[in-house]
Amino acid sequence: MFPTSNPQEGTFMTLSNMDFPTPSKDADCRVVREILDRIADKWSLYIFVALRDGPVRFNELRRQIDGISQRMLTITLRQLERDGLISRTLFPTIPPRVDYELTAVGRTLLAPVMALVTWADSNRDVIEKARQRYDAS
Repeated sequence: MFPTSNPQEGTFMTLSNMDFPTPSKDADCRVVREILDRIADKWSLYIFVALRDGPVRFNELRRQIDGISQRMLTITLRQLERDGLISRTLFPTIPPRVDYELTAVGRTLLAPVMALVTWADSNRDVIEKARQRYDAS
């Protein structure tokens, strides 16, 4: 079961009454898939989490996201900006300062993203044991 748009109400929807795009609506399905691919790629989730408390400078983002290269961070930030999920503010200082922050639409993703991250963290041991059992058989 999934929470409705207002989880504080404690109401839940089942998968059977949620409106999902179907493969018969080819264009709709493709667009939704592209958006989900962007949000759930290797680095975007980390960027959303890093920006959850407000604007962050580029180099601070790079320090917060272990393992991301400068090039990959730049590419991912540009894609998220293109999709309207983050905004980029350039301050004309020397050296130039660039801040990134979630847009209004990007902030609406925080709850589902954090739920996904929390779920993954809570279930990592169960999943690791399942992988070990599978690999051993």
